[in-house]
Amino acid sequence: MMRRIQPLSLILFAADVMIVPLGLWSSSVLRAALPIGRGGALPEAATQIPPILYLVSMLAWSISLAASKAYDPQVVLRWYNEALRVIWGALVATFVLAGVLYFTFRELSRLQYIYFLVVNLSLMLGFRAAFRIYYRIMGRTRPGLRSRILILGAGEVGRRVAGVLLDHSRWGFDLVGFLDDDARLRAQSLSGVPVLGGLERLKEVVAGKDVKEVWVTLPARAYDRVQDIVDQLEREPVRIKIVPDYFSLALIRAETEVFGGIPIIGLREPAIEGVPRLVKRAFDLAIASLSLLAFGPLMIVLAILIRLESAGSALFVQTRVGENGRLFRMLKFRTMVEQESQFSEDEAADPETEDVIHKRRDDPRTTRLGRLLRRLSLDELPQLINVVRGEMSLVGPRPELPWLVDRYQPWQRARFAVPQGLTGWWQINGRSDRPMHLYTEDDLYYVYNYSLWLDIFILLRTPWVVLQGKGAF
Repeated sequence: MMRRIQPLSLILFAADVMIVPLGLWSSSVLRAALPIGRGGALPEAATQIPPILYLVSMLAWSISLAASKAYDPQVVLRWYNEALRVIWGALVATFVLAGVLYFTFRELSRLQYIYFLVVNLSLMLGFRAAFRIYYRIMGRTRPGLRSRILILGAGEVGRRVAGVLLDHSRWGFDLVGFLDDDARLRAQSLSGVPVLGGLERLKEVVAGKDVKEVWVTLPARAYDRVQDIVDQLEREPVRIKIVPDYFSLALIRAETEVFGGIPIIGLREPAIEGVPRLVKRAFDLAIASLSLLAFGPLMIVLAILIRLESAGSALFVQTRVGENGRLFRMLKFRTMVEQESQFSEDEAADPETEDVIHKRRDDPRTTRLGRLLRRLSLDELPQLINVVRGEMSLVGPRPELPWLVDRYQPWQRARFAVPQGLTGWWQINGRSDRPMHLYTEDDLYYVYNYSLWLDIFILLRTPWVVLQGKGAF
């Protein structure tokens, strides 16, 4: 499916490359025509842009948009996802180009530069909107352009694939129906898609329904049927694709690669890789290092006060589960009297059922200073050291206790596909007022929707949540 969309991405890339010089030229025209800004409209000669700047601008915008995944079919199938990627790439390109102009062509009017950004962004978003509308209309008026797909297997994997195809049907996919040997499914319609019969009707349905592609989504126990399917369709002008029944094993996604001619499917690949991973790490290092410098004196004072209030270490060190299940030693300021306890500083459990519950407001072990530290989340400051070490990130799911992870269902372990964080989506949506640990829906939301924008939003929202004190105890 993704390969078919690649030409569309190339079209968008080519369009963007042509839009950039058009945007630069338009900015010159607007700055010379509109009586806005200091001195009003400028003379035409003062708005002219040297040819080399056209080339630099095209490079800056192309690289920034590509780095923001504005051309990645997997993240731009929905219009709002594409718009966010384009806007982010435009902002990055704007800052990069501004730095270049500062050292080279400082005579360019700032207002003209703003015109350039607005025109460029408007044209890029407008072209994408028009392109989507055109493709949708062409798909309806010229059905021959659409690929008619038959799914073999109406189980969990088949229904999941059908949902994706239906959701993105505007990109040229028509779902003909299912074939499945389970008699109970033959009289049903799954998501509005009919089950047309058993696999014995394969050749009949392919010919009668003008099927262009056959997608095999059979469960692993039925893989012995694949060769028979290939043999039946040998003389039919159809493509055959197999969707492996590995979704129940994969944490987030399965990556396919070829090693020495052998296809390999990776089931536990990181959710954040490549340039986004590098950007996230650089962002963490920069902000965490600056925060340590800024809060260093306060952390020293708090450590002294903790030691003065009660005997014991100022730091509470605890083993937690990090990204991909790696264990590390997480640091916190101690907020309780130092004593042997069945439970940690963060968790408690029902003494009768031993079910895990969230933190208690009336925990007798908490010191007076500890309550204040928790109220303002100052007990988390030492975790900036974990961030600098690379054991944690500024934003991500909270690091979990190993014994709680042992209680996880397989699907819940997906939260470890990204670096664990000092703050995160769960923290800004209720903190301790909401059930913890075995309820990971908020963490999974972050994993599946990660972007640098989301990290920045969570970081900006965190101080407000802390000041409100909601769920902090």
